[in-house]
Amino acid sequence: MGARLAIDGGTPVRETMLPYGRQWVDEVDVQAVVEVLRSDWLTTGPKVREFEERVAEYVGAREAVAVNSGTAALHIAAFAAGIGPGDEIITTPLTFAASANCVLYLGGRPVFADVCPDTLNIDPEDVACKVTPKTKAIITVDFTGQPCDYEAIRALTAQHGLMVIEDAAHALGAEYNGQSVGTLSELTAFSFHPVKHITTGEGGMVVTDGPDLAAKMRVFRTHGITADFRQRAEAGSWVYEMVALGYNYRLPDINCALGLAQMSKLDEWLARRREIAARYTEAFALMPEVDMPQVLPGTNPAWHLYVIELNLKRLRVGRKEVFAALRAENIGVNVHYIPVYWHPYYQALGYERGLCPAAEAAYERLISLPMFPAMTDEDVGDVITAIYKVISAYRGRR
Repeated sequence: MGARLAIDGGTPVRETMLPYGRQWVDEVDVQAVVEVLRSDWLTTGPKVREFEERVAEYVGAREAVAVNSGTAALHIAAFAAGIGPGDEIITTPLTFAASANCVLYLGGRPVFADVCPDTLNIDPEDVACKVTPKTKAIITVDFTGQPCDYEAIRALTAQHGLMVIEDAAHALGAEYNGQSVGTLSELTAFSFHPVKHITTGEGGMVVTDGPDLAAKMRVFRTHGITADFRQRAEAGSWVYEMVALGYNYRLPDINCALGLAQMSKLDEWLARRREIAARYTEAFALMPEVDMPQVLPGTNPAWHLYVIELNLKRLRVGRKEVFAALRAENIGVNVHYIPVYWHPYYQALGYERGLCPAAEAAYERLISLPMFPAMTDEDVGDVITAIYKVISAYRGRR
């Protein structure tokens, strides 16, 4: 018989909680922020453009527009794409609500397409079934950091004249058939939340090869005004014009300085995430109670998340019990995501459960394991030990 579970009074695998994600900020990051705090510009200053140029260069895009959250990045991208009242935008339900909310902000209607059961990314075949004369764009989500099947998606968009907004909040540094995420779609949105690949505290960015799209987004992030304070100061002018109903989505220089310092470590951190993912995959390969994410040939995921799906037919408990048992072992597992249209707000809009059977079935079985570059080999070992301990205790049929 295996070790007694902590939830039943046994000794936990770890003494302290291991979170599912966490930022990594060092003294170099701190000093970068301090330098800006001592400068003349705390916001709308030179660090904003410097950060934008650094990210654009890294991903291979011509233009980048920094904003104060990943949600704001999606909003300005949707605005630049011309989404408005009456437009239908196809997206996935297996994502954070912001991927669909940005459509509602502009008066459009999200249409949910199902996911592929193997990758949990949006299913191009179901997307094709959801296209109507009202369809304006597709918002893809690179779930866990694995790029979607963009070859199939491009074929669809070319056929129907649609634009792609890529929610790459999970995928900074990922690749698809030798191309970097950031060069696969007309508009690509990143997030710099603390659990993402780099952090600015809160922050986001949209990259594009379209100068006109970038210009629209820069106006939208500053109240719809054509010139920000620094531009007016450099020109020695007080004149500005509001040409659109925009928002205050500016990302301060303080945050951009942190992002710049973090960018110097991104490749190292990506390598570490991939090491952790490889170790998890090897550890659970022969565990029939657990299904692991499948990686499409030609993709190199960035591994923001590492999710497993429980094979509930081989367990005598449900996901809720496994989740609670792992938390009791001090493994800070999480779940990504509740299908967007299950949320009360979307239910009130008339969306019903059952729209996307594969996404809903996956949600009932998903658990996100700890994944961040500061994890030690011992941390990774604790996660694996806890999974084996809990699965062994609950193995069998209900």
